[in-house]
Amino acid sequence: MPVSVPEQPTLRDGDVVLRPWTDADVDTTRPGHDAEMARRFGFPTILPTPEQQRSAVARWHQAYADGRHRVAFLVEHVGEPAGVVEVRQVGDGRGELSWALYAGHRRRGIAIRAVGLLIRYAFHELRLVRLEAYVEPDNLPSLRLASRAGLRREGMLRQRETIGDQRRDLVMLARLVDDPEPQSRDGFISVLNAALPTKRVIAQGMLRDAAGRLLLCELTYKLEWDLPGGVVEPGESPAQGVVREVREELGLDVGVHRLVTVNWLPPWRSWDDACVFVFDLGVLEDPATIRLDPAEIVAVHWCDLDDITARAAPATETLLRYVAAHPRGLPYLEIGAEPPLLA
Repeated sequence: MPVSVPEQPTLRDGDVVLRPWTDADVDTTRPGHDAEMARRFGFPTILPTPEQQRSAVARWHQAYADGRHRVAFLVEHVGEPAGVVEVRQVGDGRGELSWALYAGHRRRGIAIRAVGLLIRYAFHELRLVRLEAYVEPDNLPSLRLASRAGLRREGMLRQRETIGDQRRDLVMLARLVDDPEPQSRDGFISVLNAALPTKRVIAQGMLRDAAGRLLLCELTYKLEWDLPGGVVEPGESPAQGVVREVREELGLDVGVHRLVTVNWLPPWRSWDDACVFVFDLGVLEDPATIRLDPAEIVAVHWCDLDDITARAAPATETLLRYVAAHPRGLPYLEIGAEPPLLA
């Protein structure tokens, strides 16, 4: 049976108005289309024909009548057509937002007010609980607008969809119905935290035997031997991370004596850049207490600098030679950078 829906409302924020489309809008909105809109949305031509624009208006009306699964509003500013915003219901309480401002109406604060009205409508009238937006990574104005509207960056979707004749990467952003308002302190911090870059952190330990040799691990997943340790988990300090990794990989409960250095590693092959915290773990009095995790460790070896040269990766060898030449420690290194910041 047909779904009964209320009449599409008109929404207002001062001189910014969202209202239903009418056939009278066909000729007044066509001139606002430009090359930027065509590129972002994959339109075959810059300026739609009257028939194409009229057909779009008819589709929006039908989609609204069919259970409001797509609700499109014309954006007006001081009585002039300024753009379009819409929300598409995709099921299970989720909606997808999109917006576009016409040429001559961008960067005037209209879009953020229009999107804010749309979000409130989607949460309060459509009873959605999650709103998503998909924005190209180079579309900085839309990324900033989404953040100001309280949408948090959740990830990059590689080649998510075909737009025009190209498959494009899209950034996914989302806001939940119970997220704090973006103008509040908690809302601002949450949105900013989601958008800031993150840095991979690795924690490694220098563990010696009674003869002063360093322990290196022969690993199951790469040829080069390396110091014990691994990637620090979210919410874990680097010191906690190296203690945990040594316990998991070697079956040892060690203590952190001091931080030897922090080494920055540039991007390499398919790896992003990383900061490596290298800690002094002291002397292991009884090597027989080592219990290897066979999933990651083939064997351990007590090594001098010649062994390290023969078996470790060049960056690890360089790092350990720097450390050997500076027994009091080095606050910071960039081993692997070309050219290195520190000589």
